[in-house]
Amino acid sequence: MTDDKDVLRDVWFGRIPTCFTLYQDEITEREAEPYYLLLPRISYLTLVTDKVKKHFQKVMRQEEVSEIWFEYEGTPLKWHYPIGLLFDLHASNTALPWSITVHFKNFPEKDLLHCYSKDVIEAHFMACIKEADALKHKSQVINEMQKKDHKQLWMGLQNDKFEQFWAINRKLMEYPPEDSGFRYIPFRIYQATTERPFIQKLFRPVASGGQLHTLGDLLKDVCPSAISPEDGEQKTQVMIHGIEPMLETPIQWLSEHMSYPDNFLHISIIPRPTD
Repeated sequence: MTDDKDVLRDVWFGRIPTCFTLYQDEITEREAEPYYLLLPRISYLTLVTDKVKKHFQKVMRQEEVSEIWFEYEGTPLKWHYPIGLLFDLHASNTALPWSITVHFKNFPEKDLLHCYSKDVIEAHFMACIKEADALKHKSQVINEMQKKDHKQLWMGLQNDKFEQFWAINRKLMEYPPEDSGFRYIPFRIYQATTERPFIQKLFRPVASGGQLHTLGDLLKDVCPSAISPEDGEQKTQVMIHGIEPMLETPIQWLSEHMSYPDNFLHISIIPRPTD
């Protein structure tokens, strides 16, 4: 992969200032103060909220405590989506800090998967990495790694260790010199205005004529309404890691430098602010 290490570092250390407040109907022994945290964009809510849980459990009656879950403005937040994606999709045009509501009761079974332990997050994370490598390298790279390499990827993410993670992950971002990129680009496109979870299909980074495909080419193929609205007025924004990349950016470069640790490009298409 081309070595734009500063970009990788900036993506890794992206943070979202967040204010957690307890849902008003939860029964507490005393008033629950809000809890503030800088959330890593690249991580998962249930991986980084132990302090939040402890803070609010202190004021709860123990018999009232069951599985913790989070919502933003009435929308339950899916823990298996990376934090940065959740923010881009639901809250990117709101004032900071991001205001998240904490619940310990009435788990929304229809909307959220249960997450009883960090093993569940690890299993989900590794399944995504394996799926991404199947698309990029027919699973050859991940299958050649040892168990300890898989563990190092997970521990790097869990402990927020950039060097530890990238020492292994760089192997997943390489491709033979005779190729111009991966076999297919691992990506998912999410739309704030639909019920559909996400769009995912096979897309090559290089056209048959040898030219590099761009982000614009991907969107034109997979989600044309995002870039060429019927009435000519651009009503949406295309966001990755909180920024709007230029549509001319090669999709291969984006995949190498702006994928989340699960090796997928998570692309949000959201309504453009009207003010």
